[in-house]
Amino acid sequence: MTSVLPTIRPQQTPAWTPDRASSIRQIGLLVLDNFSMVALSCAIEVLRTANRHSETADYAWSVLALRRGAVRSVDGTAEIAAIGYDEAAPLDLVLVCGGTEIEAPVDDALIGLLHRIAGDGAALGGVCNGAYALAKAGLLDGYRCALQRPDLPRLRREHPDVVFLERLAVIDRDRMTCGGGIATVDMMLSLVARRLGRELANTVSKHVGLPHRADGEHACVEVEHQTLATIIALMQTNLEEPLSAQELASHAGISLRHVQRMFQLTYGTTLSHYYLSLRLRRAREMVTNSSLSLTEIAVACGFASPAHFSRTYKAQYGKAPSAERPPK
Repeated sequence: MTSVLPTIRPQQTPAWTPDRASSIRQIGLLVLDNFSMVALSCAIEVLRTANRHSETADYAWSVLALRRGAVRSVDGTAEIAAIGYDEAAPLDLVLVCGGTEIEAPVDDALIGLLHRIAGDGAALGGVCNGAYALAKAGLLDGYRCALQRPDLPRLRREHPDVVFLERLAVIDRDRMTCGGGIATVDMMLSLVARRLGRELANTVSKHVGLPHRADGEHACVEVEHQTLATIIALMQTNLEEPLSAQELASHAGISLRHVQRMFQLTYGTTLSHYYLSLRLRRAREMVTNSSLSLTEIAVACGFASPAHFSRTYKAQYGKAPSAERPPK
């Protein structure tokens, strides 16, 4: 079997790396209707304070909306002027700022904009239920995210490819999610620490009133790891002929035992189950969006037979692939 090593083609978005994460400077704050003014203010205050205490004004930000104009906050007492995405400078990160109502603001126009932003290469995040918009758009599939809601069991059923964690904040590669208030502050402090160092982040935290320990033990769970990113890229480029766990470990230059432990600690699942989930996600895209036969899809996604593919697919999604094909 010939394995395919991940390559970056000119038209593709550059791979997310720790260096890119630490280079985040231009930030867009995409406010939805009835957004949380508290969450938005917390994010801006951390950036403003970091600029004030660094040698250079390191961060720049823009408040965005689906279209230019005033957007009302959740309590109805405040409005903020926002510009359209096309008017903003090229952005490194766009954070979706939501509110208490998660579903109503997420329409086709917003989903289309989020896909466009992702295609432009920006990292994406959500504050105060903004993660829901990313999940609805399919942009959190394969990621861990922070979301604390009473209807979380329903959301997990509706979005089985998203790992929802009941944590205040989570940074997973190029996705950054958190609740409102203090959680927003903590996640933004983590970004400051990546770019400007832990010492400056601690200084900022003191000025905004949130203790941020020097040892990095804070509410934000950071799961970025370049080795994991390399292994996942290998998986994504070897779906038709899946690599063995040992081959993945060898390509990454670490032991199989270490790889298994990393996946268990980071994603709460085994390497093999994670790989299977990637193959099934790709299969589902092909089932619902292509005219390929189920046999062709099974082969393209590395399944030994159409019967094996159908059983595995149904175990994951609750329906056989034939039941999810669009009507002709």
